[in-house]
Amino acid sequence: MPRINVIEHKEATGKLKEIYDGLTKSRGKLADVHKIQSLRPKSIVAHMTLYMEIMYSHSELSRAERELIGTIVSIANGCRYCTKHHAEALNFYWKDDVKIEKLVNGDYLEILSPKEIGLSNYSKHLTKNPEEHDSKDFTPQLRDLGLSDAAILDAVLVTAYFNFVNRIVLSLGVELEEDNGAGYKY
Repeated sequence: MPRINVIEHKEATGKLKEIYDGLTKSRGKLADVHKIQSLRPKSIVAHMTLYMEIMYSHSELSRAERELIGTIVSIANGCRYCTKHHAEALNFYWKDDVKIEKLVNGDYLEILSPKEIGLSNYSKHLTKNPEEHDSKDFTPQLRDLGLSDAAILDAVLVTAYFNFVNRIVLSLGVELEEDNGAGYKY
């Protein structure tokens, strides 16, 4: 149950209704992570702009690799909401429920490529131990896996974005939406 007041779609008016309607049209449905920001409609727009830039813009990291990082960060933070949503998004690319289940259970060493393991370990470590990145350089390991500096930056941006969103969800009590059969557009 949300810990703050949330304006539901049916109660929204003006700019908030426009934003909700646009998200429903473009994404397939309205996520509770957006509704939790309903008291600050401009933050929803800024949030989506950031999300689209980090997750959908041109990158050396594939969409699946970015969803993998988001899922790993969400698991590390104990954010069930983002874990479920982004494991589903990842499975849009993987199309392998067993592989997703292993990932969510933390048993990913045998199912991921060396590059995916490197990205997963890096994003998990950056999430759990960010202070260590000030004194230890992890970039050579990522470069050895074939990542360019731009790809490393993208991995950091995805990791930071999901830490940001996980904290919104966890601190404000965002819960998983009821499954009404309609999914997101990927």
